[in-house]
Amino acid sequence: MNERLAVLLVPILLVGLLSGCASGLGSSDYERGEARRAYEVKTGVVESVRQVRLEGTDSKVGTVAGGAVGGVAGSSVGSGKGSVIGAVLGAVAGGLAGAAAEEGLTRKTGLEIVVRLDTIPFRTISVVQEDTGESFARGDRVRVLESGGQTRVTRQ
Repeated sequence: MNERLAVLLVPILLVGLLSGCASGLGSSDYERGEARRAYEVKTGVVESVRQVRLEGTDSKVGTVAGGAVGGVAGSSVGSGKGSVIGAVLGAVAGGLAGAAAEEGLTRKTGLEIVVRLDTIPFRTISVVQEDTGESFARGDRVRVLESGGQTRVTRQ
């Protein structure tokens, strides 16, 4: 019985731990590889800000964990062939549920920030980044940092 409980709890704990390790996408969040990289800095004025939803991760951890839990739970249904069929159906259903749970647990709130750059000719860009509590409002002066296809907006 303790072995079965461990098989059920370990995947659930893994999903929880890994969802907490997801890296941030806010203006102050940098990946290790971004250190010592030159960024082009532009300035501008915020034209508009709106809240958006950033989809959660799809690392397959939720699918695997859910499949393991569902398979163990399904195998306890019936005996013989019924147990095998229950395990397969439980694994499929658990995998689907685990994937949905992972995506939902790692979903974040983001901001779409439209900035009118001070460049000539004037250019307007939109940047989506994770909402980390840094507030932006229409008319705010901001910096736009760009490097290697990554762009972020920070307050001046």
